[in-house]
Amino acid sequence: MKKLALMGALALSVLSFTAVADEKPMKIGIEAAYPPFASKAPDGSIVGFDYDIGNALCAEMKVKCVWVEQEFDGLIPALKVRKIDAILSSMSITEDRKKSVDFTNKYYNTPARLVMKEGFALDDSLSTLKGKNIGVQRGSIHERFAREVLASKGVEVKPYGSQNEIYLDLAAGRLDGTLADATLLQDGFLKTDSGKGFAFAGPAFTDVNYFGDGVGIAVRKGDKADLDKLNAAIAAIRANGEYKKIQDKYFDFDIYGQ
Repeated sequence: MKKLALMGALALSVLSFTAVADEKPMKIGIEAAYPPFASKAPDGSIVGFDYDIGNALCAEMKVKCVWVEQEFDGLIPALKVRKIDAILSSMSITEDRKKSVDFTNKYYNTPARLVMKEGFALDDSLSTLKGKNIGVQRGSIHERFAREVLASKGVEVKPYGSQNEIYLDLAAGRLDGTLADATLLQDGFLKTDSGKGFAFAGPAFTDVNYFGDGVGIAVRKGDKADLDKLNAAIAAIRANGEYKKIQDKYFDFDIYGQ
């Protein structure tokens, strides 16, 4: 009997080891050029809200996170060819993107804003933007809005590979303004030395036709297994206080939104 019990225990041990060994890591795509959501520390490591949220979700799901850096406009193509399993990079949930990927429930929601030289007067019709050069990140919802709405007001839309490149040209006077996420602009530019002399201009932009229903995590079309696991993990870290702990590290307001 003891021999049978020992053999049974060994079999269970082998099965447990196999289950762990077979557990695949989750490869998560991120663009690390979008502070305070994701950027590079001096030692080259990724830091930011998105990165911390992703690690918290992986811990909750008991899977290993493998972060794959990619420029923002290459993230969905990388997901489609299975280079990554998910995108966690401040990607807004829009109807257009839903044609290519499936989204989790939101994990935060903030509006878009324009940043211009301090004192710039922007009326409700946006007509004072005529002739201005506005920088936007290529492949973003802000680029689409700029091309479809601002360009009709006489704006010259300038696409860039990253928001950091936009900040450099804005500070150097090569751009008149930029359109991006309000929190990103506040923390990544306006609060920095480079942002001195600049300010938000005009209203917050929240049209769901352009800016979607918040920011979610993208997975491949039909990947219900990862979608369900991620949704459950988002709900769990919201309930157990881990989300708030991460949020309070970066923001002094409720970034989750309504």
